Parts: sequence; C-alpha cells; structure tokens
Amino acid sequence: MRYTKYFIPTYKEIPADAEVISHQLMLRAGMIRKLTSGIYTYLPAGLKSLKKMENIIREEMNRAGAVEILMPAVQPAELWQESGRWEFYGRELLRFKDRHNREACLGPTHEEVITDLVRKEIRSYKQMPINFYQIQTKFRDEIRPRFGLMRGREFVMKDSYSFDMDEEHANKSYEAMNRAYVRIFKRCGLKFRAVEADTGTIGGSYSHEFMVLAETGEDEIVNCIKCDYAANLERAEVNAPAILPDFNDTALEPATEVVTPDIKTVEEVTSFLSIRTEDLIKTLIFVADGEIIAAMVRGDHEVNEAKLKRFLGVQTLELADAGLVAEKTGAPIGFAGPIGLKIRTIADNAIKAMKNFVVGGNKKDLHIKNANLDRDFRVKEFGDLRLITARDTCPRCGGGINFGRGIEVGHIFKLGTKYSKTLKAMFFDEEGKERPIIMGCYGIGVGRTVAAAIEQNHDKNGIIFPIPIAPFEVTILPLQMHEPRVAETAEAIYKNLRDNNIDVIMDDRDERAGVKFNDADLIGIPVRVTIGLRGVKEGLVEMRLRTESESVNVPIKDAPAIILEKVKNLYDSLE
Repeated sequence: MRYTKYFIPTYKEIPADAEVISHQLMLRAGMIRKLTSGIYTYLPAGLKSLKKMENIIREEMNRAGAVEILMPAVQPAELWQESGRWEFYGRELLRFKDRHNREACLGPTHEEVITDLVRKEIRSYKQMPINFYQIQTKFRDEIRPRFGLMRGREFVMKDSYSFDMDEEHANKSYEAMNRAYVRIFKRCGLKFRAVEADTGTIGGSYSHEFMVLAETGEDEIVNCIKCDYAANLERAEVNAPAILPDFNDTALEPATEVVTPDIKTVEEVTSFLSIRTEDLIKTLIFVADGEIIAAMVRGDHEVNEAKLKRFLGVQTLELADAGLVAEKTGAPIGFAGPIGLKIRTIADNAIKAMKNFVVGGNKKDLHIKNANLDRDFRVKEFGDLRLITARDTCPRCGGGINFGRGIEVGHIFKLGTKYSKTLKAMFFDEEGKERPIIMGCYGIGVGRTVAAAIEQNHDKNGIIFPIPIAPFEVTILPLQMHEPRVAETAEAIYKNLRDNNIDVIMDDRDERAGVKFNDADLIGIPVRVTIGLRGVKEGLVEMRLRTESESVNVPIKDAPAIILEKVKNLYDSLE
C-alpha cells in the first residue's frame, strides 16, 4: 500500500473530548472518527487492525471446534419477553416499532436468538456438543458512552454459545473456550489475566473475565501473590473472620443510648464517640425485587451490591430513598440500626466476630453504644456481603493479595439451563427422556481489545502496536522520493516485502522527514525502514523497531531478508 493512495488523516493536537489514551491516539492516528455519542466510523487503518483482530479470533474459534454463523441485529420483542429480559435488561436495550407496530430491539447480545435457533434445530443428544459463534455489530444504549471504543453504544463483538447434554460436557466446552481465549490474547501480544467475575445481566452460575492489565483500566482486580486466585472487585471473595480465643471471655457491656445531633456518617460518628470504625455497624436499607431488606456491614467495610444480589437471588437491587428509609426505620438516613427493625435483615460474616459495637438508634440524632448480637437483636442470615480490602487475605490459600486495574476485553459464562428452560430448548437423551440443553456463552469486544492494546502499549510519541494487530507490519520512509536512487531503492524493498506477504505501507508523500517520522510513530507500525540519499550512496538503509529508541544501519542488498527475519522474530516472541 502507498500512503498517497491510502487515507490516514492524522492530527497533531489532542482532541478536546478524548479522555483516555486509546481514544486520543485512535483519533490522532486517523483510525476512527466520531459520528455521534458512542458511535464511530472505522477509517482504513482502524479497520485493518479490527479485521486482524477478527482473524485471530476466527482462527482460534475454528481451532477450538466452534462453527461460524451470522445472526440478525434486529430482534423481535416476543423472544425477549419470553425469556423475561424485555423489561429486566433496562434502558440499554434500544427498543423500537416497525411499520406494522411490532416491537423489536437492536441486539445487545444474542442469547435469545441463538436459543430460539437451537430449540428448532437440535432435538437429540447426538447433535451435541456444538458451539456456534459470530462476529457482529451490537448496540447497547449506554447512559454515559465515553472513552471512545472502550465504552461505546455501537461496537463489534464476537459472541459464541455452546450447547451440551450434561454438566460434564458443558464444563469441557467452557474449558475449551477458556483455552481459546488465552491463545487469542497471547497472539495479540497482550498482558492479561483471567479473573472470576459476576455474571451480571447475562446470568448463569459462573464466569471469568479476561482483563488486559493497564493502569487506566476501569475495573479493579484482585490477585493472590502466592496462588493463581484472581477476581474482579465485585466477585472477590472474603474469608469469614476467625473468632479469637478470648472472644467468649469479653463481657457484654450494657447497651446505652447516645444523642448524636446531626451526626450520621461513619467518620462523624466514630470521631464523636471516639471509637474505631471497625467498632461500628452500618445498616443500609435496600429494595430488592420490590422487597425491603436491611444489610449490615462493619463501619470500615462497604456493601458489595453484586454479592448481595447473588445472596438474595434477585434481579434488581437499589438503595432505598430517604422517604422509604424513614418509613421503615423511623429515622432519617444515617440513623438506621438493627434493634427493633421489622424487615428482613442480612449481616456480613464479620459481624459474627463483634461485641459491644455501635449501631443506629432508628431515631433522629440517636445511636446505641454496646449493642450486641443475639442479646439486643437477632440475625438469621449471614453471608459474604462486602468488598474485599487490602487488609484481607486470599480466600483460597490465605496468602497476601494485590490490587491492580484492568480493561475487560472478554467474558465467558456458564449459563446452565437459564435460557434453555425458559425458552424450552429441550433434547432427548440416550434413554429417550426429554431434558433441557446445558448452555455456555462467550464474548470478546473486538474493537475494545484493539483500544485496550493501545492503553497498554504507547509512549509520548504515539501507539506501539503489537505486530499481530498493527495496521501494517512495516513502513518504508523514503526521505527524498524525487531522487531516483532513493525512489528505486524504496520501490525494490517495497516490492520484495510485498512478494513475501509482508503487510507494508510506503510513505511516498512529498513531506518533510519529520512529518513522516512523527506519523510513523503515532500510528505505531512495528518496523520502520528509512531510506535517505546519504545512506543509499553508502549502500545502507536505516531500520528501527517502534519499541526501541535506536536505529541500525542495514546493507541495502540484505535489507529485505533482515526485515523479514525481524518481522518473524516479533511474531515468535509472542508464542
């Protein structure tokens, strides 16, 4: 490809509305352009990276035995109503009506569509296992689309769905996809980690997220420094506290009411009463699928709403408003407590190891000191309800934990029979008995992965693309195209590389050397070959890797072979 026949409109300045590095650099490098909020056009260089990413995914999905299909983007409301997600999915689901007044949506995901296909086509255990995948555009009407391709409304996604006759085979399908995802992200040259994750609106019993490690990542992840345990913050488990030997010997102090005028935050209460935050209990009021419940955690802990939802087995969970809190507790927000509370109450495991603690008094400007479990109030339900902290240990081995940040680029789920039971996707087993199909689903954000690669690989000059997803593998920069010897040398090397299937672009623009160097660095092409008149006279060209600061001189006659070897080495280093 010749630069003058291509289209790469680069910017020098950072666009004002671009917040994160990948968004800034993809705009500046002429890879994408914004159409409207959360919706982008892929320009030629951006599309090349996207297609290279798709090809890696397609090769590894095929290698894992998955079969490619393509499903419609428009989905009828009846399917979503049948699955129960038409209302549950929320306002991210873009709903509309056609000319016949039939309701439909733009697909944010395809569990309903694929299950509908399978329930009509698969009826016997002999037709399984099978895994269907597609690479297709999705639409989710994000309330705050931001960060370019990282959180857009329209995006390209690979989604696949496995169908098995029993849990044993379903687990094998899940592990096959896990291995395929590891190969995909390794081939892309990314530093990543698979972490246990919440299943969210997709549902199911178990899932892993694949996180590209980057300081700019939206998600916080936790990993053990001794074993392989890793999870995102929502999913990270917390060990139940050990009961100390002298716990039962600690005397129960008399409960005492304390006036706390307009003092309601943890910081205010602990300071006013001169106590530690771990000697206070917070009682939070939630609405869970319409039921009013209370959740209790220690003062230095935070409720993990994803864990609380899983514990309760509900689809919706939100904090109660001030009016509802006052109605159920008799007090404003900040003074709720468990004593005398007449609603379902769940407590975090840490509360089992507490004595003589402070709770809200269910009355304005009132707290109670030296409250105690069982004596002053009872709790029937305990569980792991809180966010993990740096003071906690690994739930698997007890080792220390680290916190980091990551960008979710893939997510795999064990769906079980969530959709097959609801949509009646059944099969006949070897004994002729009808049973629900066991399902799994597996997604990769294609454009998001390209953006995440940029978040992880860049410097002050621009993108540093891993070679498998770079728009081009090699760029040739002839500095004086008007000089016949320079042009002839550039053309010869360009032709040789093309003949050897190297994805190469030649910058044949009539531009200053500095412009060509800056654009090459900005776009992030892994190998740069510079051809200047002085070097040609000496029989040399200059070669530089984007990851390195220094160039090396290469004899012109050996240049194609050396460049080919360098490209091969860059790929080999990722294996």
